[in-house]
Amino acid sequence: MDKPSAPTATVVAFTDVMCGWSTIAFHRFYRARSAAGLDGRLFLDPQLFLLEDVNQMALNTKIIEGEKPVVGALAEELEFKPWQRDPSEFPVTSLPANEAVHAAKDQSPTAAEQLDMALRLGFWRDSRCISMRHEILDIADGCRDVDVDRLREALDDGRARGPMMRTYLHRRDAVQGSPHFFLPDGSDIHNPGIEMHQVGEPGAGFLVVDSDDPSVYDDLVRRAAESSQPD
Repeated sequence: MDKPSAPTATVVAFTDVMCGWSTIAFHRFYRARSAAGLDGRLFLDPQLFLLEDVNQMALNTKIIEGEKPVVGALAEELEFKPWQRDPSEFPVTSLPANEAVHAAKDQSPTAAEQLDMALRLGFWRDSRCISMRHEILDIADGCRDVDVDRLREALDDGRARGPMMRTYLHRRDAVQGSPHFFLPDGSDIHNPGIEMHQVGEPGAGFLVVDSDDPSVYDDLVRRAAESSQPD
């Protein structure tokens, strides 16, 4: 008789690929998951929280580049860098990249996780214009578990856009911001472990991190895994 497979659990996280705070959060989630021995048993399900729509403005260099040193200092190993290309090449929208992550879910949860983080680092570390189809596909080609041909087909026929937008529009008012985690036990938490405040106007002032506790992810992944255990 085959040995039953280990139960799996999923944590839903509303996020935008071009959000630095959720990039740090996902990195910490994966690190805590690995430390707990839960790789292959606990997955993230990235759901869209489209910041350009929420804020009714492009995610421009004025805001993002101002945040980058503050966010990047929380996880220096990710090597966030100032935008290295011409300002005209800065991505004006994150929608195609977010759509690609949702399309990758049809392949596997691992494919979606890999592509999501690769796109984030492509933007935050490597200054790639992830608004563009060819950049998204080239980044995807470096992801071990992503079938690029299937992803290309999904992007070209738009199969992921409708479901992604319906979920976003339905849940937008319940989401505090990016990232907002929803656990299987019914609990939720926005931007775990970080308290901060804005000095001045966004794009003109600056952010101050008041406290940062990465250890909250140890408890988060434990609770998520426990919720998948049979009674």
